[in-house]
Amino acid sequence: MQIYIDADAFPSGIRDILIKASLRLKIGLIFVANKPLRLEKLANLSLILVPEGPDVADDRIAELVQPGDLVITADIPLADRVVTKKAFAMNPRGTLYTEHNIKDRLAMRDLLKELRDNGMVTGGPAAFSKKDRKNFANQLDSFLVGQLKLEN
Repeated sequence: MQIYIDADAFPSGIRDILIKASLRLKIGLIFVANKPLRLEKLANLSLILVPEGPDVADDRIAELVQPGDLVITADIPLADRVVTKKAFAMNPRGTLYTEHNIKDRLAMRDLLKELRDNGMVTGGPAAFSKKDRKNFANQLDSFLVGQLKLEN
């Protein structure tokens, strides 16, 4: 299993959580971004730089992800592409996207986008909070431990 991070729109508050989990469980952690990131030099940590442009990082992640991998992203269309490849996606607030829920989430995202485009709904998600960070940490740990048990 590898963990890919869609790092272009990534709350820095969960970076340390991912690095610690990666080190503890010896899982590769790959940040994909269109600009350089300051990361610690660790054996299981890497950065893939992609050119700037819409969905370039998403396309690279979708190309690289393998069944059983985990992708951390807030981008629901990317999560859909990942799940289609029999991998998993989790958003930075700890919601796990699977083949059982991704199509509903994608439909809701599209509906809200349409409503925003027509001026019927304004605003976006609430600011990332300490509660979100804690929820992410708990969900990530639960998911990773569960997956590793399945592999053994």
